[in-house]
Amino acid sequence: MTEELTLTAPHSITDLRPKMRLEGTVKETQLYGAVVDVGLEYDGLIHISQLSTKRVNRVTDVVKPGDKVTVWVTKVDPAHGRIGLTMVEPPKVDWREIAEGQVYTGTVTRIEPYGAFVDIGAERAGLLHVREMSTGYVRHPSEIVQLGDEIEVRVLKFDRRKRRIDLTMADIAEEVEEEDEDEGPTWTAMEIALQRAQGQRRSRERHHRKQRRPDLSERENILARTLEQHSGA
Repeated sequence: MTEELTLTAPHSITDLRPKMRLEGTVKETQLYGAVVDVGLEYDGLIHISQLSTKRVNRVTDVVKPGDKVTVWVTKVDPAHGRIGLTMVEPPKVDWREIAEGQVYTGTVTRIEPYGAFVDIGAERAGLLHVREMSTGYVRHPSEIVQLGDEIEVRVLKFDRRKRRIDLTMADIAEEVEEEDEDEGPTWTAMEIALQRAQGQRRSRERHHRKQRRPDLSERENILARTLEQHSGA
C-alpha cells in the first residue's frame, strides 16, 4: 500500500513525486484551470476537473488569485517544466497498485444482506461477500462484522475496468488459527514458578495426609488386644 508522501519541502521540480502534498498560492485563473505558485522554478497547474470532487462550472467559483491552497502532485515533467496538481486528495491505494492476494486493513463502511463494503483506502470500497467472511455458514454479515470495524482482508479478485474489488477474510482467519495452534500456550517465568510451587504444595499435603492416616491392619490389632485385656480381667 502506498501512503501519502511526507517528504521535506522540495527545492526543485526534480524533487517532486506523485501524491506529494504541497502548499501554494493561486497566481491566476483561466477557463481551464488555475496556475499555482508552489515555491519552485516552475508553477503548477490545477485543471478545472481537479478543483473539487463536485462538478465545477467556473474556476473562480472555487479559487481566486491570492488564495492559499493545499494541493497534491499528479504529474511531473521536468524536461518541459510542467507540474500537474489537484486539490482533491488522492486515495492512499491507487488502482494500479492493487493486485490479487494483497492484504489490507480496512474499515467496514456499509452492511448489506449479501455482504459488507470495506474501505481499504482505494477510490472505491471493496465488497466482502457474506460467503467470504468465514469457512462456516454465516446467515447475515452482522454476525461477523459491524459498521466501523477495522478488519484484515485479502484481495480475492480485482477488475480495473469495472473498478471492482472483491475481498475475503476466510483464509486469513484460518492462518491466524493455524499460527495459534503452532505456537501453543506460552508461560512466563513467574507462571512456571507458581505452577511448580503449587505442585510441590499439593505433594506435601498428600504426604502429610498419608502419614496421619493409621494403617487399617494396625487399628484392628490394637482393638483385638484391648478386647483380650478386658476379657481376661
